[in-house]
Amino acid sequence: MRRLNEPDIAGRAAGYYGEGMTTISLKLPESVADRLAAEARARQKPKSALVREFIERGLSGATAKGRPSFHALAKDKAARFRGPRDLATNPKYMEGFGR
Repeated sequence: MRRLNEPDIAGRAAGYYGEGMTTISLKLPESVADRLAAEARARQKPKSALVREFIERGLSGATAKGRPSFHALAKDKAARFRGPRDLATNPKYMEGFGR
């Protein structure tokens, strides 16, 4: 029986993960879930730890080798291009294309 001042499982989880953790729900295709489970077994890590690692890497623009991707390095340069916003959808820009 649990004592009144003894932390419940949620209280113990907060101590394990530290402050500032938020729980989310995520739906994955079965093939991705299987690959995640296999990777977790191979690394001997919880799936949630891998998902946090992958999200953090993706948000920081790092590649699998830990280096920034080309996009992350060049995105400030690409944003400087000024052109028509409807280039792909406006037929007037396609006149003479392929001739």
